Amino acid sequence: MMNLNWRKPVIYSLLYLSGSRIPSCLKEITYLNQSSIKELKKYQEQKLQELLLHSCRYVPYYNEVLYKSGVVSNGKLNLNNWHNIPILTKDIIRTHSDNLVATDSPKNQRKPYCNSSGGSTGEPVSFWQDKIYNDWNVSNKIFYKLNGGQDIGEKELRIWGSERDLLVGEEKLSVRLRNWLYNRKEINAFKMSYNGMKKYLEIWKNFQPTWIEAYVQSIYELAKFSLENNYKLPSPKGILVTAGCLHKKQYDLILEAFKTPIYNRYGSREVGDMACGLVSDMNKQNLDLSPWNHYIEIVDNNGFPVSDNKEGYVVVTTLNNKTMPLIRYKIGDIARYSKQENKYQFSKVIGRDVNIFKTKTGDLIDGEFFTHEFYLKNWVKKFQIVQKNYELIHINVVGEKNKKDMELIETDIKKVMGNDCVIKWNFVTEIESLKNGKYLYTISKV
Repeated sequence: MMNLNWRKPVIYSLLYLSGSRIPSCLKEITYLNQSSIKELKKYQEQKLQELLLHSCRYVPYYNEVLYKSGVVSNGKLNLNNWHNIPILTKDIIRTHSDNLVATDSPKNQRKPYCNSSGGSTGEPVSFWQDKIYNDWNVSNKIFYKLNGGQDIGEKELRIWGSERDLLVGEEKLSVRLRNWLYNRKEINAFKMSYNGMKKYLEIWKNFQPTWIEAYVQSIYELAKFSLENNYKLPSPKGILVTAGCLHKKQYDLILEAFKTPIYNRYGSREVGDMACGLVSDMNKQNLDLSPWNHYIEIVDNNGFPVSDNKEGYVVVTTLNNKTMPLIRYKIGDIARYSKQENKYQFSKVIGRDVNIFKTKTGDLIDGEFFTHEFYLKNWVKKFQIVQKNYELIHINVVGEKNKKDMELIETDIKKVMGNDCVIKWNFVTEIESLKNGKYLYTISKV
């Protein structure tokens, strides 16, 4: 008897009834993905012009910047002066946060909410997004999965970061109801103990998901555990990895363990998912960009484009967030752009690494857990967490002390690392960068 997917029509009906833009955004994305590069450029330019005029009129910071740069003159746009717009950095967002938020009256209709960067650069920052932006972002996530063969409502297993589950014991009711409706199970990527990974693989075996979505480092650890313990698991249609760099060693082991196509998704909390693609060659990953959501540049130190297939800094302009537009925002990553006949693509994202911390009992703690502790902490400009040994963690901070927050962070860390763990805070003026100009935000020396 055919197993009908009743969830998909129910989910779509609920989205329509709630007034969500997700179905219409998804339809538009699907159409645009089949369009020529010429049509995509025209579409993207129209969105960019609309965003710039809105920003000039309603965002105080950009009113000044766009006139000074010559992009706007006498109410008209001149995109030939685009590269005169100064690169937007986290420091600028902190300094000009109020002047970066739109002042137009419809902003409340957009239902704005405050968010924070994860700090994978070690530099957390707060910013505003809205429901329109979120609907486009969610639609983009669904589109990536549909491209991989995962339909809405089919069984999905997420190996994901949940501070609440790790520290409190369970997710709130609304999350559990949503997961039930979407036919999704979530297991905690922040803590990968021997017994935990054994339990996770049993859940996988019994649930038989058609799709896996996971932190790259966590699925890599699970793949190692599976091979070492000779687990035989049903292969899903695909595994989508995210929240970290996918290296060849990880790719090969995940493929060996789970024998299924691997998709790599690249994004950030500030701007959403920017690129995704099936990885068949680690030297040329060909991750498709999302020109309906972002205008992306790969630039040199002076903010000018590098030539194709050359590495440079990722600079992003969000096209669907009018509450707090991010124009030429330097995300903190390094990537390589690839020109294809009908695609906007990254051939490689060099990105950043997320380290795994280890307890003396053998538990593995994903570095993402520690970065989540610093969300929305305005007293922190930069941070770096270093595990010196099983019972000693150094936290390097550029910023001011906040005793209450520091005590809460210490309590959370001890819950996962053990009560004997000693946490030493070091307040510094700068954190040493790597040779490529970046630095690791979590480092385990165990």
